[in-house]
Amino acid sequence: MTPRFLDRFRPPPLPRHEPVFDGLAQVRAYWESLRRDGKLPDRAAIDPRGLGGALDRVFLAERIGRGLVQVRIAGSRLADFAGIDLRGLPLSCLFTVESRPQLGLMVERAFAAPAVVELDLGLDRMPTRGLVARLLLLPLADKADCRPLLGVLGFVADAPDHGKLQLQGWRDAALPPQSSASPKATEPAPVRPIRRLGHLGLVHVSD
Repeated sequence: MTPRFLDRFRPPPLPRHEPVFDGLAQVRAYWESLRRDGKLPDRAAIDPRGLGGALDRVFLAERIGRGLVQVRIAGSRLADFAGIDLRGLPLSCLFTVESRPQLGLMVERAFAAPAVVELDLGLDRMPTRGLVARLLLLPLADKADCRPLLGVLGFVADAPDHGKLQLQGWRDAALPPQSSASPKATEPAPVRPIRRLGHLGLVHVSD
């Protein structure tokens, strides 16, 4: 019997399932629901009640330099993972030194395009484990000198409690240009003078 003949009796390989990162789809859907006419949502429009069960993995950050954002608000799961209160710290403190340059490029991409950015993440102390988390970056509307960003860090079910994130992959999707032109108002049709026929008045409106 040849190996090819024996292959017929082997069970087919099990399909590989995409890891589930809790919270990402919910936060993305909430962000999309706040957009009006293609415009980015305002930071003031973000309501914690709309983020539901993902609130412990959500953060708000502001741009402080090219490719740099400072965390203003962060959920408890992120603070536990970092082992420190993240408020006032750069987002890059969660990442390995080697991952920070590419992180900066993707952060800047989110602002400049603007674009929705996704980052696939592993852990420095477990490099062979594969994906353990995914970061979603969602730009918000600029207000004066403030350029805010809504982010959510979703973990796989059995992710370690702490560590440094290591960038494994990234992708971005530029948002369509925002339409600033208001629809042209339709001018009313000219009205001709009224012609009196006895007690009736006829009004003619040109097409």
